[in-house]
Amino acid sequence: MRYPRSSGVLLHPSSLPGMFGIGDLGPEAHKFVGFLAEAGQRWWQLLPLGPTGAGNSPYQSHSSFAGNSLLISPEAMVARGWLKPTDLPDDPEPATDEVDYLKVIELKNGLIGKAFARFAPSDAGFQKFVAEQDHWLHDFALFMAIKELRQGLPWFAWEPELVSRQPKALAAFSESAAEAIRFHQFVQYVFYTQWKDLRTACTRRHVKMIGDIPIFVAHDSADVWARPDLFYLDKEGKPTVVAGVPPDYFSETGQLWGNPLYRWDAHAEEGYAWWIHRLNALLNQVDLIRIDHFRGFAAYWEVPGGSETAIHGRWSPGPGAALFHALQEKFPELPFIAEDLGLITPDVETLRDEFHLPGMRVLQFGFAADPDCEKHLPHRYEANCVAYTGTHDNDTSIGWLTSAHVESTQSIEEIEEERGFALRYTGTHGREFNWDMIRLAFSSVAEIAVIPMQDVLGLDSRARMNVPGKSEGNWGWRITPGELTTRVTNRLADLTALYGRWNGVLPAAHNLHRRPARSLHSGLAPESTHTDESGSKAGLAGPAGSASVGASPRP
Repeated sequence: MRYPRSSGVLLHPSSLPGMFGIGDLGPEAHKFVGFLAEAGQRWWQLLPLGPTGAGNSPYQSHSSFAGNSLLISPEAMVARGWLKPTDLPDDPEPATDEVDYLKVIELKNGLIGKAFARFAPSDAGFQKFVAEQDHWLHDFALFMAIKELRQGLPWFAWEPELVSRQPKALAAFSESAAEAIRFHQFVQYVFYTQWKDLRTACTRRHVKMIGDIPIFVAHDSADVWARPDLFYLDKEGKPTVVAGVPPDYFSETGQLWGNPLYRWDAHAEEGYAWWIHRLNALLNQVDLIRIDHFRGFAAYWEVPGGSETAIHGRWSPGPGAALFHALQEKFPELPFIAEDLGLITPDVETLRDEFHLPGMRVLQFGFAADPDCEKHLPHRYEANCVAYTGTHDNDTSIGWLTSAHVESTQSIEEIEEERGFALRYTGTHGREFNWDMIRLAFSSVAEIAVIPMQDVLGLDSRARMNVPGKSEGNWGWRITPGELTTRVTNRLADLTALYGRWNGVLPAAHNLHRRPARSLHSGLAPESTHTDESGSKAGLAGPAGSASVGASPRP
């Protein structure tokens, strides 16, 4: 499927500002939609929206279908009458740039519990939602109810009759825990109600959403518990083989993800119905889907269960074109982005191109000396791709250029060589390297260009969202109030207009054909004259900045 020339911003709702310790689907999300529209953006890209478990990773969710209760807005529950204004805390959490998940879980669960106590289960909208979503909702609510009453134990550590889903055991538990099950159904009803309101706001402002779907699902999830026959598990429910990736840029021992692997033969026997249901559910929420780790559909890294690292694995064949032919019958246009990063072999590219899926190009990867990485430089792009300055797994652009501590397997010499080449490629001294990178992405032939919010704001490594292979300390970054200024909005808008990516009719205020260069918000005047908002000359930040400028030439 081909897309109009356009651009967007990557920001997970948890990173929005707000007074409850985490961004959510409430007023700040609606304000963000307004920012995107004012800046001419067509796309809002998100991370997976499911409920998170240990480590708070959106890519390790308890369900492929459920929404994350931490993203529920207390203010929106007040507006619906499910909470009273007096239910909200008198002293809300201070606005910080980091999520304290333990505090947030306690606060949000308490408020949702109050809303449930006031809620009438006979609500017609709730009854309709439960009936329409029964194909996943009952199993999920039952899974969460059992898990809570078992002090959070994973499903494969429950009583054998619950692990194996004996009908009598499930029926008995469902009867004894009916209220707990209804609570989790209510949580999902609230999430989907608020999500529907946010989608309506996006439609009104002509903003579309890009969702994200992990190729694999978490072992401790309702997905695996409900359909163990679709995964390689032993009799006790433990995986015999697990997912990961071999040693790479991020880790010398590879990445051991630990997700159970699919029995693709079992999926094929059912016409890939489970995948069709999964993708259809997400497409009811978003307009376009980024499929994480697309290369796993051609071949995936299979690691024996119980391994401590991902080194001793092997490549095993994925479902290949058979899956996508089945998906094409349900979704003729295949509204997917193929996350084709990492070790990409010709069979992966063939699979992507057979179905005309746009791949991803990440500018940070393009500056490596490896010739295979040159495809990530704009002069190598084809139009049918999505250009990024970086992803949620990368450092910010400023951090990539200036950080003294780099999370990769590269040597200091290799890092400085890449930084030096990046400055020569952009033709700047790196004083505003984030805007240099945005300009490269926007000016490229890529049909879609997506910029992480951290790069729009020019933030350093402290705003990094995720470090692959690091089990703690990720997924916490937030925008602080006041960071998203009118000046930032106008600057992004001007670059969007300049490179023909404006969403809709271009306003006269951003028609750059009719404005003198010195008046542009986007800083098109020579770099030596640039000043920051305080009026002082901007300089390269960070301990490695001066070394970057003088890095040795690239061979």
